[in-house]
Amino acid sequence: MRKIARLKKIKACLLFFMISLFISGLTAIPIDAELSFLLNYVPQSSGLHYWFAKVLSAFQITKQQYPFLLYGYDWLAFAHFVLAILFIGPYKNPIKNIWVIEFGLIACVLVIPFAFVAGYLRGIPIGWRLIDCGFGFVGFFLLGYCYSGLKQIFPSIPKNQKHHESF
Repeated sequence: MRKIARLKKIKACLLFFMISLFISGLTAIPIDAELSFLLNYVPQSSGLHYWFAKVLSAFQITKQQYPFLLYGYDWLAFAHFVLAILFIGPYKNPIKNIWVIEFGLIACVLVIPFAFVAGYLRGIPIGWRLIDCGFGFVGFFLLGYCYSGLKQIFPSIPKNQKHHESF
């Protein structure tokens, strides 16, 4: 009975992770509306307000003069949607699809060096890069909970499980 309760918590955690990925993807689409909204609530004297205003200005100029560059935002959203869909497998059958959770853990770890390197090269403020790293930490915590919980519930899962049993 305890295993069933733990499995339900793991599935709830996976569902939360999928919904978060999906919502994160959605936020890549209405950037100008989101930034305009935030500018109304962030104190004008703050560095955050300055950064949001700068990003909004750049977005608006890009949208007006080079709208094809915004196609990257569309693909960013699409990638988040596809990654959310990927985790349906572990939600439905966590043991058979534990490799997806392993993939997610690796991706979460890779967020950190990517945010620092790409952020540095693109002139992203350190605070913003740390926020991006936070998504990697939170994702790793959630997926780590799922992974370790599955290993406890089903200790017979081999460490290097072959994923081609059906071939």
